[in-house]
Amino acid sequence: MGWLSKIFKGSSHKVSEERYNWKERHGEDTVENEPSSSGDAWSEIEEIDRAIALSISEEDQKRKNINDESQLKEDEQLAKAIQESLTVESPPRHENGNIYQPIPFPYSTGFRICAGCNTEIGYGRFLNCMGAVWHPECFRCHACHQPICDYEFSMSGNYPYHKTCYKEHYHPKCDICKHFIPTNAAGLIEYRAHPFWVQKYCPFHEHDGTPRCCSCERMEPRETRFVNLDDGRKLCLECLDSAIMDTNECQPLYLDIQEFYEGLNMKVEQQVPLLLVERQALNEAMDGERSGHHHMPETRGLCLSEEQTVSSISKRPRIGAGNRVMNMITEPYKLIRRCDVTAILILYGLPRLLTGSILAHEMMHAWLRLQGYRTLSQDVEEGICQVLAHLWLQSQIMSISGSNIASTSSSTPVLRSSKQGTKSPFERKLGDFFKHQIESDTSPVYGNGFRAGNHAVLKYGLRRTLDHIRLTGSFPY
Repeated sequence: MGWLSKIFKGSSHKVSEERYNWKERHGEDTVENEPSSSGDAWSEIEEIDRAIALSISEEDQKRKNINDESQLKEDEQLAKAIQESLTVESPPRHENGNIYQPIPFPYSTGFRICAGCNTEIGYGRFLNCMGAVWHPECFRCHACHQPICDYEFSMSGNYPYHKTCYKEHYHPKCDICKHFIPTNAAGLIEYRAHPFWVQKYCPFHEHDGTPRCCSCERMEPRETRFVNLDDGRKLCLECLDSAIMDTNECQPLYLDIQEFYEGLNMKVEQQVPLLLVERQALNEAMDGERSGHHHMPETRGLCLSEEQTVSSISKRPRIGAGNRVMNMITEPYKLIRRCDVTAILILYGLPRLLTGSILAHEMMHAWLRLQGYRTLSQDVEEGICQVLAHLWLQSQIMSISGSNIASTSSSTPVLRSSKQGTKSPFERKLGDFFKHQIESDTSPVYGNGFRAGNHAVLKYGLRRTLDHIRLTGSFPY
């Protein structure tokens, strides 16, 4: 084009004019009559025309090539972006199985704002989840804060989670084996729970021999070992802290309950022996007792009226290797009938509050017999005895709450053993549990009997209820 431009600058007018002239002459068919000098001019004009045409053709081709290359690059970029947007690897989906497909790639990207970083999403991969679009690296787990690259994810509220993180945070674990509680055949989480302690555990632990505490009924966790009493019972360490293990140790509690009865104007005039015994001795004494009622399947206390010899625990045993009770010392005790009650027997190794509630129950049996009450039906006698046990527990819980408030308000906290006065926080919880056991008992004798007796006492008072029982042998309604 350089040489052609020079020709255009020097003779553009002449060439154009002669060309037009040539077209006119060509039309009149007079070319053959032109002189030889004009033939040379004719050749020169033809060469110039060919050069111009060739130059224009080359210029058009170059423009076309440039436009084609530019269009090709744009097309390649667009195709690449579309392909990447449509081939996002492992797009997350909600745990219900609905796959979130990417939004079709638009020619204008200004409307796509990442919900994670609030910046525009350009070309490349993106996710369409939870009603918003995200950079793949911005769609993160609410628990571990790492990007979610899995095919599925879980949600809690408005937050996404890895399925593993969701399970770790929200899937319940067994309080016994510490594993995730398995799902049943329907895919639902099924577990058992204690009605008071809310201890969650796998259903099969009820049948795999996992022991329970004989006092609070909680199951034994795998990392904890209960104390093994010599009669096969297991005692958790919290209940062991206030457990009464021998007869001498129980005497202060016996005096406390006697004072409680005196406060109700129900003093027991005769001195009734109190003995702490093993399970076997209690069962043997129960077999020899011709009268009285016993709470099955586990009898923990007994009010005797027959003469017999009982093996009493005289010295507190120690805890040896393997958390087993060792060096149990017992001695025979001959029961002599001096009145209608020969002794009160309590199972050893139970916490103070449980021992006291059993003792308060058996003391009511003794009071009824010593006061000359007629032979009562099981539900009436056991019901009123449970009412007295419930009243004593209530008084103890109020006392524990008051002592704890006093100790926390003091500038110098006092922490002593529960047997010395100040009670541990767990003992208050134990008191609530034992009271709950009495209230929720489903047995016709102890449970229904308590509810009928408690209703009568709340409505008419203890004294009027007892007078009605003496006269009619039933609760007032």
